[in-house]
Amino acid sequence: MATDKAYKLVSFQEGVSNTQAKSMIDRGLVYVGNKKVMIARGELDEKTIFIVQKVQKIKPIFENSDLIVVDKPAFVNSDEIERQYKGAQLLHRLDRETSGVLMLVKNEEFREKAIEEFKKDRVYKEYIAWVEGIISEPIDIDKPIVTQKKNNKAYSNVSGKGKPARTEVFPDIVSAKKTKIKCIIHNGRTHQIRTHLRYIDHPIVGDEQYGGRRAKRVMLHAHKVRLLGMEFIAPEPREFVNFE
Repeated sequence: MATDKAYKLVSFQEGVSNTQAKSMIDRGLVYVGNKKVMIARGELDEKTIFIVQKVQKIKPIFENSDLIVVDKPAFVNSDEIERQYKGAQLLHRLDRETSGVLMLVKNEEFREKAIEEFKKDRVYKEYIAWVEGIISEPIDIDKPIVTQKKNNKAYSNVSGKGKPARTEVFPDIVSAKKTKIKCIIHNGRTHQIRTHLRYIDHPIVGDEQYGGRRAKRVMLHAHKVRLLGMEFIAPEPREFVNFE
């Protein structure tokens, strides 16, 4: 059986450069059947047929002289969006596979005012997620979180040595052995929702880093944000509505 590196095979099949093919694999967009290709340099049969997910376009939600708000698609890094909007700076970040409301600021005066609102926990942040198992009652998870970075990758844990973090969880729909939930977060630590849901043994579907089963993406979406009297909503992605 003749083999070659996965990224070279993707490059040939899709008619893209080796660099673009590597990027597609690193983003988690390339599948063989239902299995995600995890290692760009892994050897695969030359006859392998790949399925490549398309990245959705960035959708504008709001813009004024202080602020740009977009609906970030999954598989796009927050920093990439910042680079697309020259002169604007990220006010916060979403993980690569998390979609939804992302805010960028245009001036320092507004940035300082907005950061003060975040510090005082006066920003309303509502997420939608599909999680493993059945949640039938609201849960208030008030557990400190500590974050470590290794090889440029963050990993968080519940720990008494961590910083305060609170996540309110409200069940919405139960389907088979999973639950669609609404989360309201306070404090906003790195990977807070993912860490807290793993802590209560209901990891997010697709979040393999924190114990979820493999899926097309991490099923977490930043749905609604309220900041300084303004409200921004990113509609639920189609894959969340039709998820079975």
